Formats: sequence, C-alpha cells, structure tokens
Amino acid sequence: MSSTFHDLGPLNLKPMPRITYSKKREPQEDTMKKATTTGEGFNELTALMGRLRGEQGCPWDREQTHASLKSFLLEETYELLEAIEGGDPKEMEEELGDLLHQILFHCQIASEQGHFSAEQVITSLKEKLIRRHPHVFSDHSLPDSEAVLQYWVKAKAKEKGTEKGSSSLGKLPLAMPALARAQRIGERASHLGFDWPGPKQAWDKIEEELSELKSAVSSENHARVGEEIGDLLFSVVNLCRFLKVEAETVLAQTVSRFVWRFAYMESRLRENGKSLADTSLEEMDSLWEEAKKQT
Repeated sequence: MSSTFHDLGPLNLKPMPRITYSKKREPQEDTMKKATTTGEGFNELTALMGRLRGEQGCPWDREQTHASLKSFLLEETYELLEAIEGGDPKEMEEELGDLLHQILFHCQIASEQGHFSAEQVITSLKEKLIRRHPHVFSDHSLPDSEAVLQYWVKAKAKEKGTEKGSSSLGKLPLAMPALARAQRIGERASHLGFDWPGPKQAWDKIEEELSELKSAVSSENHARVGEEIGDLLFSVVNLCRFLKVEAETVLAQTVSRFVWRFAYMESRLRENGKSLADTSLEEMDSLWEEAKKQT
C-alpha cells in the first residue's frame, strides 16, 4: 500500500535531539548536516502519522491495528525485494518509503497504546548497533567479515541466553520462507562451531540423504518420504551456504525462468493456431529447448 499524503498545512515540530557519537569515529560536518535534515524529515513523518491517526485524521488509518496491517507489511516487503531484484534505484526508493510507512504505522499504534514510540525504537537500534560493532566503536579488534559474523552470532546468543527456553540459534520467524530460514539457521550453527569441515562433506550428506529418500520411497511410507525429502532439501541448502549461494534467491530465479519459458512455449503455439491440449509432449519439449536458448 503506497503512502497517501494529505494536505496537512504547516507542522510545528520540535527538532530531533542531537545524536552523540563515540570519539573513535567522528562524523564529518557534511554528514552531520545530512543527519539533521534526515532527523527533521523523520520528525515530520512521525507527526504526520499522528495526524492521520488523530480525531480529525483518516478514518481508514484510525481503524488499523497491528494485526490488520500484517498483510500490508508483508506485501511491501516483497515489493521491495522485487525492486531490489529488478535493480531499479527509483523503484527501490519508493518501496523503501512504503516499507518505512508501515514501520512508522506500527510505532504510532504502539505509542498510542503506551508501549513504545518510534524514538524508542531508534534508540534501541542505535544501542544495539554500537553494542554489536565493538570493532568500530571501541578498541575491540575483528579482522574480517567472517570474524564479525561469528561475533554477532555469539553476542546474540549471550544476550538471549538468559531468556527461559532460549536457544543459541536465536529466533527466526516460522512464517519466514523455509529455504531462507534453513540457510540462516545453518549459518548461525556454523558460527557457533557446529558445521561440516567443508563442501565435500556437504556433498556426501546430500548423497546420503538421497539414498535414504530412495529407500523411503521403496517402503511406500508416505510420512517417511516427506521427512527424507525435507532432510535432502536442508542438505542442499547447506551446500548452497558453502558455495556462497542464496538458496531462496536462486530457486526464485529458477521459478521465474520456468514461468517465462512456459509462457514462451504457449505464445509460439498460439502463433501456429494451437494450444497445449492439442500438442504432443515431443513438440512441447522442442519448444521448451527453443525457449531455453532465449534465457
């Protein structure tokens, strides 16, 4: 859902409190000017959301709840991902704005309920970023990105370790796409020291799971077949991790290619006055190979 800005007239806003930085990395003057401008813009946005949710605001905005906005948040997230995939900066700019609108919407609702404000969210985020970047904001040394990732995972595990029933793997949403969730879980386990020595062992695990799947299929045990397919998929995702490939991304690209090639095949058939119903599998295979040469 794209943001709709009403004619609100002039907004009398207080300036955002000045941000203090560590002495280790002092920002340049131009950066501070940009931060001030951004802060003013953010204040205007939060005030705008308050106006939209106010007594004289928009009826639709006032009716929304955290739950009712879930589908919009998901929609905007996927639209942003699509814009990133498309590589269009202007589209990304618009979709980032729409996603920010959703975030501010939730902050406004929470503020009205006395739970937290947008400012508190920003403060918590700032503190977390500083806490998890000791190599930037203190004298702690982390030599490369791999060391940084390992530190992050261990720091999160330590932070969450005091919570009842918590795991060092942390929490990943169950609603998260399964391939992406599997890869993130594998990464966290690896940074905590639980992993194969290298890609060869990941390959061997795929062969092992494939053999177990064949055995399950022969047994005609449907539940076991499902479990073995899941194990095989998880093993393939682990291999993707070793090969530095995002499983979710490459599968999405494969699905898009399949859809495009299928549409190409249908288009070529229509050009010849035919449909899939009256086309042999051999002819479809031929058109499919033709489509593959186009992508």
